[in-house]
Amino acid sequence: MGREKVTMEHVAARAGVSRALVSIVFRGVPGASEATRERVLAAARELDYRPDTRASRLGSSRTRTLGVTFSVGHAFHGDLLESLYTHADAAAYELVLSGVTPSRSEEAAVETLLAERCEGIVLLGSSQSTAQLTRLAGRVPVVSVLRPSSVEDVGVVRTDDGAGLRLAVEHLRSLGHTRIALLDGGRTAGGAERRRGYRTAVRRLPALSEIVLPGGLSELEGAAAALAFLDLSPRERPSAVAAFNDRCAIGFIDVVRQHGLRVPDDVSVVGFDDITEAGYPHVALTTVRQDAEQLGVEAVRALADRLDGSAATAPARVVIQPELVVRSSTARPSEVESPRPRPDLS
Repeated sequence: MGREKVTMEHVAARAGVSRALVSIVFRGVPGASEATRERVLAAARELDYRPDTRASRLGSSRTRTLGVTFSVGHAFHGDLLESLYTHADAAAYELVLSGVTPSRSEEAAVETLLAERCEGIVLLGSSQSTAQLTRLAGRVPVVSVLRPSSVEDVGVVRTDDGAGLRLAVEHLRSLGHTRIALLDGGRTAGGAERRRGYRTAVRRLPALSEIVLPGGLSELEGAAAALAFLDLSPRERPSAVAAFNDRCAIGFIDVVRQHGLRVPDDVSVVGFDDITEAGYPHVALTTVRQDAEQLGVEAVRALADRLDGSAATAPARVVIQPELVVRSSTARPSEVESPRPRPDLS
């Protein structure tokens, strides 16, 4: 015979409170003191009780779910999902994920979340137009993570991408590089901001020339950028590159090494994101770190504050500063790049 199912009544009896108080605690609504809440949760752990959240939603006007769209295969989105799960759970919300793939649009991903009655939506690296975002924000609270938005009703939580590229260029210049290329991200989320940051840094620092090569999100696009780099004559090649992201940087490094170049001796490389792979010993990529933990905190807070009524202000606009993480993919250039003085023949 199977074990008897543990119910709220069992938890209430163990905690010495009413069933109504147990329900209040698990619904995450006001009405229970902190001491009572802790007692109820302790009793639930002892009894291995798991509330039937699906059944509770059917009888409630609220679902306490947050929908998240993300790009399948985007490594940094995976880091963000871990943070979002942690902080949604702490705020008594559940996440519903809806992936974007080459054959599944972001619009389709959003419609799935709306059909699931998600109370708010987190868009990771959204590519939706202003008109689309405006319509969506008219239906549910929305926060755009990693990409700015001019839509007044859309919250924004993002990294200062421009500052990140300035950090990368300044680091490379401090090592003595004067020919520093950008492996560009094109129209992807953060691409325009990182491009502006690169150009701002190049114009501010002395003796730098602007070199932009097509890059992108993936290792394949980084590999294509490496082939374009290798097509340049040795005198034309930059001695350092700042890649749009870590995956692009890793693809670039793989190809230039296959062609006999050494990193960082022949070319220094900086990535962006600080994904897990960037710290692997055989990669050891210098990179600009985005704070996935803080981005997740702020994204959940932006929606929970609006949904729970604890903030009657405008949607959040949060910009988080990046951090340079120096590893072994960058070093001083192997040869002095500035022209050598001519000998005095007089």
